Amino acid sequence: MASPPRSLSSQRARRLPVSNRPRRVDRTAFIELPTFRLLLVWVALVGGCGLLLLNLFRLQIVQAPQLQARAQEQQMVYMRPFIPRRQIIDRTDTVLALDRPVYTLFAHPKLFKESKQAIAEKLAPLLRQAAADLVKKLDQAETGIRLEYSLSETVADQITNLRADGLELLQSQQRFYPQHELAADVLGYVNDDHKGQAGLELSQQKLLERLSNPVKLRRMGDGSLMPDQVPGGFLNVDDWQLQLTLDSRLQRVAIAALQQQVKKFSAKRGTVIVMDVRDGSLLTLASTPSYDPNQYFKYSVDRFKNWALSDLYEPGSTFKPLNVAIALETGSVKPDSVFYDEGQIQVGGWPIQNFDYSTSGGRGSITLTQILEYSSNVGMVHVVQQIKPSVYYTWLKRLGMSEVVGIDLPSEASGQFKTRKVFLESAIERATTAFGQGFSLTPIHLAQLHAVLANGGKLVTPHVVKGLFDSKGQPYWQPNLPMPRPIFSKATTQSVLSMMETVVSKGTGKSAQIPGYRIAGKTGTAQKANPNGGYFDHAKITSFVGIFPVEAPRYVVVAVVDEPKGGDAFGSTVAAPVVKSVMEALISLEKIPPSTLASEETMGR
Repeated sequence: MASPPRSLSSQRARRLPVSNRPRRVDRTAFIELPTFRLLLVWVALVGGCGLLLLNLFRLQIVQAPQLQARAQEQQMVYMRPFIPRRQIIDRTDTVLALDRPVYTLFAHPKLFKESKQAIAEKLAPLLRQAAADLVKKLDQAETGIRLEYSLSETVADQITNLRADGLELLQSQQRFYPQHELAADVLGYVNDDHKGQAGLELSQQKLLERLSNPVKLRRMGDGSLMPDQVPGGFLNVDDWQLQLTLDSRLQRVAIAALQQQVKKFSAKRGTVIVMDVRDGSLLTLASTPSYDPNQYFKYSVDRFKNWALSDLYEPGSTFKPLNVAIALETGSVKPDSVFYDEGQIQVGGWPIQNFDYSTSGGRGSITLTQILEYSSNVGMVHVVQQIKPSVYYTWLKRLGMSEVVGIDLPSEASGQFKTRKVFLESAIERATTAFGQGFSLTPIHLAQLHAVLANGGKLVTPHVVKGLFDSKGQPYWQPNLPMPRPIFSKATTQSVLSMMETVVSKGTGKSAQIPGYRIAGKTGTAQKANPNGGYFDHAKITSFVGIFPVEAPRYVVVAVVDEPKGGDAFGSTVAAPVVKSVMEALISLEKIPPSTLASEETMGR
């Protein structure tokens, strides 16, 4: 009989012989073996070295160019040193513009070791401010209070000597104009970036600005510059100065005389021009009112333009001598020609009369000389009517009507003149042109045209820049001016000058007489044109042009006064005295001897 099967529990209880059982691995013991530990260390070292080698390959091979460039960039610094603009001087070496160090004063009250009142009392006399006002400023904040800017080195040194904690001086460079308003209309000014904004500072920017290339220097580990790496001549600058043709002494006299007349007649503004007729150099170019370029931000922008160059006006009777010259040059009239002055005429249905018709009426038969002497409008119309209209127009264009004169200053305006078609077809246009109305030009253009009469008939270019000169007066650069252009013959200009001399000796220009000197001149009183058409009822522009000495003409002096008030405001009463004062100063400054053949009328006065 078969044995019954064993239970499951008996089967599980069955054990294999010890020798036949699988061995259990003791992992803990294996890990603790020295060999395994060494193996792990070796793997870690090899892996680490491999990673280092890979990173080294990346740094030394793959990224080497970029990293080298970055390293050099960190070690090198590029500096562009501040180099001051060149000085501007006048013909006598008087400094008109220069760069100077200035200081801005900041206060930090939290650092004060004295009371605010004590600090304010020490600063008040140096800053020329009331101590109470300074205390109010100091109460505004605990730090970073700006008390004053543009302090001179002298004042900055005085503040430093106070030894007061909490005061900070920051240095900067500033363009300084020591003559203030004297030549502002010519010089202009620079902005905070040291860039010219008006006048010569703008038009001659390239001559005034010293250019410098960036300099590459090497840093040391602490960030300081290595002194042995600074290139030679790092801060060397030239000593060139921009010299002008202006004479500050004469400019000062002109402004004083002009301001006196502008104030006396309650005028809007005025300008004075003095030109050397030989080459067009300007000794004076002054206007009033003007501005102080050191504080340009305090003035309205209309002050920054030189209206002698930028504004147009109708020259009136001061243009009559040029019309006489055209008539003589074309052979339309002769120096001894006689014309009939009715005092009042009609041209193309428009009335034309002399300025003194109501008191003097018609003068009858008068010569060319008397036409200028009496400033006869009717007489000039008759003179111009002798010139063929097309020829007359051609000659006016030859004088540069509707063109600029080419001066070396910015913002010059070109004149306004009628088209050829209108001029030839309209008799009234030619008639008004005869006595200087119906067209417009700038005061500088009028001075240029009268220089043609003074120098024997040549058109010269007005200019104020003489050139770049070093400190010893040696020229480095001088402007290349256009050659003088012949316009009139010498015979024509001498005839016209002789006629203009009678204007001063006998006519409307008597107020410009200087005993012992022969002076030619012409007065002008013109209605002021309305921009909307026609003329203002009571606004006028007065002017006077003087040329002297007549025997050897050297200077043209032009004065224009805009909108003088009063019934006695004429070129003879407003502008002529200004020209006289300027000519008297010229005589003294240039040591001009009396005329050897002064007219009896002039000598008698």
